[in-house]
Amino acid sequence: MDGTLVDNMAYHQQSWIEFFAFHQINMSYETFDSKYHKGSLIEIMARLFPTVNSKEELQKIGSYKEVLYRKLYHPNVKAIDGLIPFLKQLSKKGIPMGLATMGGQDNIDFIFESLQLHSYFHSTTGGHEVIKGKPHPDIFLTAARKLGVTPTDCLVFEDTHSGIESAKAAGMEVVGVSTMFDRKTLLNFGCIEVIQTYNEFGIN
Repeated sequence: MDGTLVDNMAYHQQSWIEFFAFHQINMSYETFDSKYHKGSLIEIMARLFPTVNSKEELQKIGSYKEVLYRKLYHPNVKAIDGLIPFLKQLSKKGIPMGLATMGGQDNIDFIFESLQLHSYFHSTTGGHEVIKGKPHPDIFLTAARKLGVTPTDCLVFEDTHSGIESAKAAGMEVVGVSTMFDRKTLLNFGCIEVIQTYNEFGIN
């Protein structure tokens, strides 16, 4: 979802920076991104707050960051160019589509309601539904199971290294979306093809 349906990572970054300031965490975003920013929200919070042992409390702490993100991004929500025509074409062809994101249900609802995406996706799977987040394959295996599709028959659209590793570990091929990395980098990560926008499929 993030970086593949919408180009929103700058808003996530800003919300993390504001979150660190609120909790008086003296850490640069670059350090956080390289050392802490992997897996589910609870996994991330457990790294940032190692003395907190309750998953419920970790979820509560992390939910404040997501509230910040939605507040920042709400006036600016926009689908990646060509996404809606692309989804419409796949839907007409009867191709099952599932969302697999480390975002929680509130973030899924936020994007789906903002862009009116509900009718295109047969299922959604959020980070709150798996124990281990990306780069573990759980999120994609769960999404495939919900669709009733063999993992090796799935094609994933991803924008991050951990997401690509996760999809490949699930036995799926990956198309890279270059919202975070350039074409060469995404191909080196193991993508079979790379797009910048969905307009590249030539669907109007």
